[in-house]
Amino acid sequence: MRHNKLANPSLEVLRIKAEHPDDYQAILNDRVKGQLKVTRAFGAGFLKKPSCNEALLEAFRINYVGSAPYVSCIPSVHHHRLSSSDRFLVLSSDGLYQYFSNEEVVAHVTWFMENVPEGDPAQYLIAELLFRAAKKNGMDFHELLDIPHGDRRKYHDDVSVMVVSLEGRIWRSSG
Repeated sequence: MRHNKLANPSLEVLRIKAEHPDDYQAILNDRVKGQLKVTRAFGAGFLKKPSCNEALLEAFRINYVGSAPYVSCIPSVHHHRLSSSDRFLVLSSDGLYQYFSNEEVVAHVTWFMENVPEGDPAQYLIAELLFRAAKKNGMDFHELLDIPHGDRRKYHDDVSVMVVSLEGRIWRSSG
């Protein structure tokens, strides 16, 4: 299990820095512009086009240097030969990894699939993320859920999760 830190993250860092030689904050705190952990994504238009960045509320804009995109939507493809120990695949947006490591995601899904076989492991991960986000922000789960969705962005990123059982089931959830 590995999320898109890529097989060789230093190559991605080098790529972004080479495309933005005048931006010393292109990679900040191991994130693109200090914002996004992944370097390739379908969304994140504000890191792809200056015009998308300018359309954001001022509080969310980045200092876009130049016109080259910071984030690419061109996929980086890696092959993994399945083994008998591979039981599921987790596809998610990067917001999940603000609160979980890869190993924690695997442990949670494994535990859930073994202990709640009729349940939805993707929804379970979303619920656990919301519990962690609430705790981090000094509130309980229900207080966080009472915050309107637009305002809740201040407390956690929007998150989509899909768990694909290699035995034939698929679960999708977002929060």
